Parts: sequence; C-alpha cells; structure tokens
Amino acid sequence: MFLGLTNLSRFLTYLTAFFGAFLAALWLSIIFWTLRDIRTRSEDRLVQILAVLTTAILTLPGLVIYLILRPPETLEEIYFRSLEEEALLSQIEERLLCPGCGSQVEAGWTVCAHCHTRLRKACRECNQLLELPWQICPYCSAPAPGTSANPEYPTAAPAE
Repeated sequence: MFLGLTNLSRFLTYLTAFFGAFLAALWLSIIFWTLRDIRTRSEDRLVQILAVLTTAILTLPGLVIYLILRPPETLEEIYFRSLEEEALLSQIEERLLCPGCGSQVEAGWTVCAHCHTRLRKACRECNQLLELPWQICPYCSAPAPGTSANPEYPTAAPAE
C-alpha cells in the first residue's frame, strides 16, 4: 500500500511538472507570437514594447486585449495598398479629357469626337500634332498654323 502511494505521488509530481512546463511554453509562445505580429504591424518601438508587456503580464487576457487593439493591417499590406492607390492615380492623371465636354479623348485626336472641340492642330510642314497655344512646331521649326510667317523666336543661323 505504501509503495502504491509513492508511485501515485511521483506520478502527480511528474504530471504537475509537465503541466507547469506546458504553461511556461504557452506563455513564452504567446509573448514571441505577439512580438513577431506587432513587428509586422508597427515600426514604433514603444507600441511593440507595450504589446509584448501586455501579453507577458496578463497572458491570455493580455492576448485578447492585444488582438482587439492591434493595427488591422500589416506594414506590407499598407505598402501594397498605397502602391495600388498610386497606380490608380497615375492612370487617372494619364487620361486626356476634352476641355469642352470633359469626355475622355485619345492622344492623337485633333478634335473631340463628342463635342467637336478642337484639341490640337497639325503642322503645315511635317504634319506632327501641335498643342493649340504653340506658335512654332518643335519638330521642324515651322510656324504653327494660324500664326504669322515669322516666328517670334529666331531660328539658328546656317553654318558657314
């Protein structure tokens, strides 16, 4: 009878030690997981320290508090979202709009297909499209259509 009680006592000691080791490993796992997670969500050292201390001191309730208060997006997700926004903005900025009706026009159009507003003019000499305010063709130096024959800016003198 005494021998059975010793074995039971030893079994309970091992069981308690195993359970204690399990709880210690769980506690450390929660701390390390929190540290890794907050590093992906914030670069602020104070926030990282507070998140780890919350889970280290309060353990499971601290983990619940952290999960409620942590930033919803990782830094990588924020970066990719900002890249997408920049790509969308650049697409919007690249669109050419008619000054008359605001509809989208193509780069090679001389008039708007919707309201017939003149968008560009063709050079008399090289047929390149010119912006309306231009007084001289930047491609061939010819005066733009609708301007005087002598441009305001002198052309280079021929080499002798």
